Amino acid sequence: MKSTSGNATPTSPASSTSSGGKMIAVRVQMLDDSITLFHIQAKVPGRVLFDQVCKQLNLLEVDYFGLEYEDTHGVMYWLDLEKQMNHQVGLTSSEPLLRFCVKFYTPDPTQIEEEYTRYLFTLQVKRDLGLGLLQCNDNTAALMASYIVQAECGDYVVEDYPDHTYLSSFKFVPQQNQELERKIMENHKRHIGQNPAEADLNLLETGRRCELYGIKMHSAKDHEGVTLELSVAHIGVVVFQNQAKINTFSWAKIRKLSFKRKKFLIKLHPEGYGYYKDTVEFYFEDRNHCKNFWKKCVEHHSFFRCSTTIHREREKRRLLSRGSSFRYSGKTQKEMQEFVRENFVQRQSFQRHVRNLHSSMGNVGTSISAQPLLPIGDNGVDTTDNRFEGRQEPLNEEGIQRYLDSSEDVYKRVIVNQPPPKDVTYSPTNNNYNTEPSRDQRNQTPTSGSYNLDEGRATETMSSLSSPFSGPPGNNYSGHHTTTTIAGAPSPLKFIRDGSVDGTLSPVSSKSGGTDTDLEFKKKKYPVDRTYFITKEILMTERTYKKDLEIINLWFRDEVTKEEDMPEELLTLIFSHFDPIYEAHCRLLNDIEQNMIAWEKQGSTSTQSSEGIQIGSLVLRTFDVLTLDHYLRYLEAHVEVLEVLESTLANDSRFSQVFKDFEAQKVCYLPVTSLLLKPLHRIIHYDLLLERLLQTYNSNHPDYQNANMVMIKMQTVIRKMSQKLLDSENFAKLAELQRDVGSSFEGVLSPHRHFIREGCLLKLSRKGYQQRMFFLFSDMLLYSNRTTTPSLHFRVHGQLFVKDLSVLESEPRMGADHCFNIYDGKKAILVAAGSQAEKIQWMEDISDAIQVAKENDHMNGDSGYNNGSSARNKFMSLKSISGSDDGLDKAESHGTLDTRSGSSSTGQRTNSSVHVCWHRSTTMSAKEYHTSIQTLLSGYLLRKFKNSNGWQKLWVVFTNSCLFFYKTFQDDFPLASLPLLGYGVFTPTPEDEIQKNFVFKLQFKNHVYFFRAESQYTFERWIEVLSTSTQVELEVPVHRNGY
Repeated sequence: MKSTSGNATPTSPASSTSSGGKMIAVRVQMLDDSITLFHIQAKVPGRVLFDQVCKQLNLLEVDYFGLEYEDTHGVMYWLDLEKQMNHQVGLTSSEPLLRFCVKFYTPDPTQIEEEYTRYLFTLQVKRDLGLGLLQCNDNTAALMASYIVQAECGDYVVEDYPDHTYLSSFKFVPQQNQELERKIMENHKRHIGQNPAEADLNLLETGRRCELYGIKMHSAKDHEGVTLELSVAHIGVVVFQNQAKINTFSWAKIRKLSFKRKKFLIKLHPEGYGYYKDTVEFYFEDRNHCKNFWKKCVEHHSFFRCSTTIHREREKRRLLSRGSSFRYSGKTQKEMQEFVRENFVQRQSFQRHVRNLHSSMGNVGTSISAQPLLPIGDNGVDTTDNRFEGRQEPLNEEGIQRYLDSSEDVYKRVIVNQPPPKDVTYSPTNNNYNTEPSRDQRNQTPTSGSYNLDEGRATETMSSLSSPFSGPPGNNYSGHHTTTTIAGAPSPLKFIRDGSVDGTLSPVSSKSGGTDTDLEFKKKKYPVDRTYFITKEILMTERTYKKDLEIINLWFRDEVTKEEDMPEELLTLIFSHFDPIYEAHCRLLNDIEQNMIAWEKQGSTSTQSSEGIQIGSLVLRTFDVLTLDHYLRYLEAHVEVLEVLESTLANDSRFSQVFKDFEAQKVCYLPVTSLLLKPLHRIIHYDLLLERLLQTYNSNHPDYQNANMVMIKMQTVIRKMSQKLLDSENFAKLAELQRDVGSSFEGVLSPHRHFIREGCLLKLSRKGYQQRMFFLFSDMLLYSNRTTTPSLHFRVHGQLFVKDLSVLESEPRMGADHCFNIYDGKKAILVAAGSQAEKIQWMEDISDAIQVAKENDHMNGDSGYNNGSSARNKFMSLKSISGSDDGLDKAESHGTLDTRSGSSSTGQRTNSSVHVCWHRSTTMSAKEYHTSIQTLLSGYLLRKFKNSNGWQKLWVVFTNSCLFFYKTFQDDFPLASLPLLGYGVFTPTPEDEIQKNFVFKLQFKNHVYFFRAESQYTFERWIEVLSTSTQVELEVPVHRNGY
């Protein structure tokens, strides 16, 4: 390993000063395994050393990282930034070795603002993978290793790499063999066209899904003396046994963390956790190890869960100490993101080190100098505490190009064209980092300490850990990303597209000048009549429809063709119908886009523009006899497609695994069963939009006859498919619910069974009210609890036959107001709904189901209740379920994996209705489900968060009661999603300070989003479709010149 000096001071290590004591030499191992020597005073705080390291790396997002060292017992400690160097626990005084590494592993790499920071994260993931800390299966390891090779060597070239031996000299994992290297090579071949930044992001996206991502084990024992490993992560405290996760204590359920000597205590919120005790105890080897883990928990909670931290000076030791005064002293994740955006500068590109894989590499990260890690520029290191010196900062007016808008809700961005004068330093106004040495404090060694998580709950920020906003919270990417042109096939993780609006990831493009008017939809250039916006809606939804067809016809086809022994009958059945439909709509979309471009260029009056494009003739030309026949044939065959698909998944384990892997990809943003119904739903969309279009036409309009003729064709198809489509949607719903409950209840997908309602209710047991998920079908009622497995499945605890039920009103009981009883003739259960309206809905639906079941009982016999004999044997009646444990055994309550419920089922997406109902304690009926799956609206909206100043332009797709956010319509997969069950739509209040037209507010509890449409018509359309999944509480304003 090469060693460099990180200090420019001439003072020798043996010298001393009156203020800081003698100088000590500290070795710091960087992420590339190079070692840099720093000379600092022994009595200065650890922050001085950390700041010098970050300054040498020219790092801005410093709080993700830390300095780690090992004591004589092998226990790893983080350098305490507020404590003196000579008072650090377990740190040797003779040239100690510290490792610069990632301290807080973000669950979403897209939240990292700078590409350079992501590059450092990839170095950490490579180190963890090579050292065996990031354990995973061979397929995942091979995939991550292939991204490492792609980033460092570029595209695979068969002439240079004829076989896998080009990987043999590099150690990716501890137990590397030739079979793994072949898998790496095969994956490497598939990454052609990915640049290093994309390969890094792919690596992080793959690594974060591993169970041991960011996990650092700490040995401990429980109260029975069983050896365990504890770890702290972004989600909370995680418990392992023999490298297998057995329990997770999420931050939301933890009330207080404390330690007393060797005992580590977790105090839980008693309500709804399902744990037998509200305090859990673990025991460490000694007090220092226990306090060390407690401090790491405090820091992780503050960083990920709090929006801000209060920086207090450490208290001096008193005669009688009342515990540790340690608190997290850095920036939280939210503070750091805001700091980076507010202090945005145009960074020079950093130099990546491209390794030769044939060189001698014994370990992960060979010996290289620290220089390749440094961004190109002035990286001089001195003894000052200002780590920002040497960066390009917005200091001199001559080197700054400002583009600021008079509007207050525009991000202030600065572009730097030249470096600042070297005699000028930068001190950000809101910089909470204190680089000045704190006053001398004595080392405190209390025997106990505590940290109350409820104290910081008022400042908790909306994040991906607890937010209903699934995906990157905020997506407020910094504006210094540059446009990247990619050759070859598009990458599934390609955020920056050549055809994007401005080619950047910032809410406000630095290309356009950054004014608020640039973010407007440029209405003045375009036609402004209602016909234009209806036609534009057809175009926007056609783009989304084409993407949906591509998921099946291109992406899914590509996945199954890579594998052998795939079910030819099923695949032929699917692709033979999707191929001609996809080709027809590619032509239609191209025709509409070309005509819309010409129309928008005219910028004409309402009358002229209404005749600028004859959308009816374009659709009529596409839906000729041949295309209509393709749709009619698929109408007849789609039921068979769904049934054969489910049968194949049940009987072909290899195809089932390929199917699960495909549905787990980001590009498959909806269940495959829902995507298979999209061609039929599109017919309904055409009928709706053409009807609106005809209302704007007069009988003399040149497009009137064509539009009317094509609408008649659509209505003919709709009449033929009306009942079939409802049955198919019901089949798709049952199939998804079967995958949600897994093998805990076989037979959900049964003939003649209809879905009626699903939702979350509180069920009274001996332990009080417990949250349960109820599923009401035409023949039975199931209730379940969500398992603690990572796949988020529901384990069924009880089954009741509808024909035996009766539902009775109940008085409020034990603090629950909206109660009712369900009785099956043998035993009654008391449940409570979240509101009076939900209570009425459940009671009415159950009563109606009982009535229909009794009327049909003499016709169907018991056929409707004999499906799934194994399930009936397991849940014969309520007598088989104890009221005290409700089917939840002790093993599950402690977090052990239930192999029955997770062995054959696929992990479900958390934005599906069943998971949203669980998290938000709400309900969804069959009517609402059919409406949500049939509804589609897409287009550009401006989005703003409650506490942000700028509007971000996003491509938004609404379907399945969920908003999906893309940067542009060309993106292959959404950046994030927002399920809308439980949300309300409101008009912005004066306190919101929104001075814009066509704005509506989405709100669920304290989660608030503002959206701005381009016109009165699009505003009304978004309100109309959102009302199918939300509670609309606003009056639609009519704005002058709205169209």
